[in-house]
Amino acid sequence: MRILVLGSGGREHALVWKLRQSPRATKVYCAPGNGGIADDAECLAADLKSLDSLVAVASQLRPDLTVVGPELPLTLGVVDEFTRRGWPVFGPTKTAAQLESSKSFAKEFLQRHHIPTAHYAICDSVDEVRAALPHFHPPVVVKADGLAAGKGVVIAQSKEEAVGVAADMLSGKMVGEAGSRVVLEECLKGDELSFLVLSDGERVAPLVAAQDHKRVDDGDTGPNTGGMGAYSTAAIIDDKMRDWLVNHIARPVVEGMKAEGAEYKGLLYCGLMMTVRGPMVLEFNCRFGDPETQPILMRLESDLVEALEASIEGRVSDGDFKWSSDASVCVVMSSGGYPGTFDAGKKISGVGEAAKINGVRVFHAGTTKRDGAYYTSGGRVLGVSARAPELEIAVRRAYDACAKITFDGAHYRKDIAARALKK
Repeated sequence: MRILVLGSGGREHALVWKLRQSPRATKVYCAPGNGGIADDAECLAADLKSLDSLVAVASQLRPDLTVVGPELPLTLGVVDEFTRRGWPVFGPTKTAAQLESSKSFAKEFLQRHHIPTAHYAICDSVDEVRAALPHFHPPVVVKADGLAAGKGVVIAQSKEEAVGVAADMLSGKMVGEAGSRVVLEECLKGDELSFLVLSDGERVAPLVAAQDHKRVDDGDTGPNTGGMGAYSTAAIIDDKMRDWLVNHIARPVVEGMKAEGAEYKGLLYCGLMMTVRGPMVLEFNCRFGDPETQPILMRLESDLVEALEASIEGRVSDGDFKWSSDASVCVVMSSGGYPGTFDAGKKISGVGEAAKINGVRVFHAGTTKRDGAYYTSGGRVLGVSARAPELEIAVRRAYDACAKITFDGAHYRKDIAARALKK
């Protein structure tokens, strides 16, 4: 079976790594991939921003299965186009992917289907922002409506700051076209939770839960990022809460999308806040999360290919996944300056030594490889991941591995999973 993974980040490296383990996988390709992915799959040149480019790659390759990693190809309609051509592809259609590509669409969808979420207002101008703010108490969350690679969310500590942030978004200064509309939200308090389910358009099967760390610095300080680390344990939620999330959030989303003529097939990532009022939806992603995919897949013990095919073919069941009771963690090593400006081309040392630590796997995110050496090429560079029978051991292994890896300007949080360890 020839499998094509679209993408170039740490999530895609984890997907390649897991898909290769299937006895049905004879060859795995990745377009465009990165320096580390090239060690595990054949990388093919492709432009993720161009539907024509992705079609050209698949036309030449004719894969038996294509797995879409990042959000942009989904919003371009890659699943629609591949399906039209009869090529098996995992992921939602362009219409269904609006749950991620438009925060205003998602908020209005949640309201229509009575799914719990924060109070909000949708604004197309600074005047509308000013008119809506009296209905909010600071801090106020300001979100760009469109895709902003995890950087389109700002928690404004005052209403004046909220106006300024919204003005920067609406003007295009902050996140370009993604900020042409903004969503104001009440700031929810609690622990964030990443809850993912596999869907075939009707049925859903939950994956193990994970917790992401969005802020760039320790103590959840600094600007939001695409994610600086994540962990997954059996203790994050119990069976009763898992079933509640399936029945009151995930399944109503899938049923609601079908009722509105946008059948949802693929991976639905529910970003939740566990508040005193109960679980509330913060956001949706229409694909595997990054860096949650790394620790989640490290706990997966069943065949990922079989599960993804079940989604495509309309036969998802609760038995699609088998999980280890071990804990897992991913610590993201980033370029200095991320999520702002940063320099690329820094030589990376120590990856091989880090990978020798028991239970450790180093997933590449923003790297290239030249003359046998790895170099930085992105904001998030590596996802240093580890699995162990206990979270404390997994965390120690991951940080021992991070200590062996060096590159100029390397930055990583020192408190991934710290709150869980304290509990």
